[in-house]
Amino acid sequence: MRLSSRAENVLLPIAAVVLALLIGAVLIALDGANPWTAYSSLLQGAVGSQDAISRTLERATPLIFTGLAVIVGMKAGLFNIGAQGQLLLGAVFAAWVGYRLDLPTVLHVPLGLVVGGVMGMLPAALAGYLKAYRGAHEVITTIMLNAILINITEWLVGSRGPFHDPEGGAISRTPAIEPSARIPRVAGIDMPSGFFLAVAVAALIWFLIGRTTVGFKVTTVGQNKNAAQYGGISAARITVLAMAISGFLAGVGGSIETMGVFGRYESGRNAGLGFDGITVALLAKINPILAIPSALLLGMMRAGQTKMAFDSKVAPEIIDVILAIILLLVCAPIVVRWLLRQRRRDETGPVNVQLTSGWGSS
Repeated sequence: MRLSSRAENVLLPIAAVVLALLIGAVLIALDGANPWTAYSSLLQGAVGSQDAISRTLERATPLIFTGLAVIVGMKAGLFNIGAQGQLLLGAVFAAWVGYRLDLPTVLHVPLGLVVGGVMGMLPAALAGYLKAYRGAHEVITTIMLNAILINITEWLVGSRGPFHDPEGGAISRTPAIEPSARIPRVAGIDMPSGFFLAVAVAALIWFLIGRTTVGFKVTTVGQNKNAAQYGGISAARITVLAMAISGFLAGVGGSIETMGVFGRYESGRNAGLGFDGITVALLAKINPILAIPSALLLGMMRAGQTKMAFDSKVAPEIIDVILAIILLLVCAPIVVRWLLRQRRRDETGPVNVQLTSGWGSS
């Protein structure tokens, strides 16, 4: 029997991960290392101790936010490639709020998160406006804005920039944020509270998309813009709104990195988080709740890759190769379907396969 649509949405990403790990094992063996030792070290570095688990949750937190940012855009039929730049802008302005102001923690932390979110929202909303009212494709505009935002943040924290730490010398970074701006850790278990905030936000986005009028309008525009217009929904406004929410989420993800992990903004520490969010979103089949385990998987791999490289003497970039293979298989589900059904094809005859699909369809 054919798998149900819901079962495929769960099994296909799992199959993609397993296949990617198997291919990664072959590459590790070709590099002269033991795949079992490499993966054991990876797991040990990700969940082998309380510190390792804490590190995994820290790595997963911004990935949940950037994954959600991509998911919200995709629900509206948009592909926000600019989460990386939006995250960086949110991170650097959250640092500015953190070191410039002296407020009680109950005000300082929320203000930093909101300011970071708003700064991430502004360029995303601009891309949404250009898409809705000028017809500019959001993939092109967000890629271009990525380059602009990355260079803006580099200038802000550079040696001549207004946010530069005078004690940092040639290091591009901001001053350390005030203790009142640090996101506290969960007492007793020493876990990052930012992760639990990310889980709550994922649940909120799931409710917003699936249980509210705004969510209905977003998904309707994403499925058929003309039908939405015919039904009285302003596709242009929804496009701008969806991109604004997407950018806000990415900016909050960067703010949590600054205020909950590093205690300042430093150039290079947040590299790739926005692009990994695309993998999270696709692996989750653009389901906000499934973004949590998807981000945890990537967080585990990022947290454990250093120990894997040290213990097994393989290049840490092998993790990037595995993640790229996962992304390839998730983006091309026909390959995974063919591998899963090949045996059944031999037994029951040819199986019709859908060659193309929209975001999140099976």
